Amino acid sequence: MAKYMDVHHGMKGITKEQLMAAHKADLAIEGDEKVHFEQAWADPSSGTVYCLSEAPSADAVMRIHERTGHPADEIHPVPLMV
Repeated sequence: MAKYMDVHHGMKGITKEQLMAAHKADLAIEGDEKVHFEQAWADPSSGTVYCLSEAPSADAVMRIHERTGHPADEIHPVPLMV
């Protein structure tokens, strides 16, 4: 499976607790699309959130995020990591 980095904008002021709740919501249903969300990061000042996942497709990642109420604004394949 491929890795993806998705980006969410407009989450200015997000707290650690809110980020954890959003991540847990994704984890609760990720298996429906054979996605695994590995980690999430946030910059509360800019309102940008990043999520790293392993998934069969970017569409699968998008469907999970849409179902949990926080659709991604961008999804990028990550073909190379060090």
